[in-house]
Amino acid sequence: MRIRFWGWLVLVALGLNLRPILTSISPLLDDIRLSTSMSFQGAALLTTLPVVCIGLVALCGSWIEARLGEGRGIALGLLCIFLACLARGFIADGNVLLATALLGGVGVALIQVLVPGMVKRQFVGCVALAMGVYSASLMSGGGLAALLSPHMAQAFGHWQAGLWVWLIPALLAALLWFRMPWHRPQALAQRVSFKAFVGNRRAWLLAIYFGFCNWGFMTMVAWLPAYYQQLGWSQQASGALLAWMTIFQVLAALSMPVLAHRIKDRRPLLGISLGAQVIGYAGLLWMPLAASAAWVGLVGFGLGACFVLCLLLSLDHLHDPRAAGQLVAFVQGFGFLINAIAPSMGGWLRELSGSFYSTWLVMLVSLILMLLLTLRFSPASYARINHPGQPSGAS
Repeated sequence: MRIRFWGWLVLVALGLNLRPILTSISPLLDDIRLSTSMSFQGAALLTTLPVVCIGLVALCGSWIEARLGEGRGIALGLLCIFLACLARGFIADGNVLLATALLGGVGVALIQVLVPGMVKRQFVGCVALAMGVYSASLMSGGGLAALLSPHMAQAFGHWQAGLWVWLIPALLAALLWFRMPWHRPQALAQRVSFKAFVGNRRAWLLAIYFGFCNWGFMTMVAWLPAYYQQLGWSQQASGALLAWMTIFQVLAALSMPVLAHRIKDRRPLLGISLGAQVIGYAGLLWMPLAASAAWVGLVGFGLGACFVLCLLLSLDHLHDPRAAGQLVAFVQGFGFLINAIAPSMGGWLRELSGSFYSTWLVMLVSLILMLLLTLRFSPASYARINHPGQPSGAS
């Protein structure tokens, strides 16, 4: 029981550290741009680069697990996040900020690659619930950073204070991690050939689906505060709106796995989740001030649900925990590379058109296409991914 309690606590602590490196930036973006003379597209790289790192490192998931193992890999990830936040507190330079985005992104990626397989091994019988708790913690960390960063910056009189403070959760998570037996030397996983997934059309379909179902999160993180500041809101109010979105992400991440545990077919829940996002983006596009809390809440609920349901959908395809974890790493790898397009695309469209309306329109159209793609993921189709090392299945 004691090990199980500490296991849940560690899972929460790890999740809390995976989004502040991204969401602490957006409410302070105007101050950062003025201080560092960065353009909109340059500033977008502060959220784009970590996501690119997450994608590229995830594609090396099998190699990382084989060489580092869970213990050293997750410890290294926490160290990278700690150092990135520390550097942000001392140096106010655009190029250094971009370097910290890369370093923090590597740290986040290492943890995200290793946690799903760990969950499937360590939380036998409650994988859906554990993934829900992990996802909810991940989203909570993002919301807390968006809410508290502008207040910390205001209290200390400089935007850097809103960024460096997030080294504290990384330090606490590392202390908790080293209390657990999971960090000790273990039998390293057998490396699975990257080609086993590259040659499988269902693996690619899952990666594309994960990417476009969830890429709205990066758009919201990068540009939602800036969008409402453009409409006359303050930094604190726009940051609070991003935190409000996170509340609904967390509610969805906790509630959807409970329902998913009883329903083998993920399609109805995915349809509800994508539909919520469609309505939310339509509201942001056409009536942003009429019911802003409702639109952002719907987007948040849809994003929170889609993230955890897409992970579960990928884990469902393979029974072996090691193989399933490496499939999720592949899916997240290419999925996050798709996600990385969103902030830069939003910045480019903002500079081109002078507003964010075209950004919300792109989100809306892509989600409607994903709703149609959802129909292909019937439980009977899971066999279209074979165990790595076997011939890839047809789609």
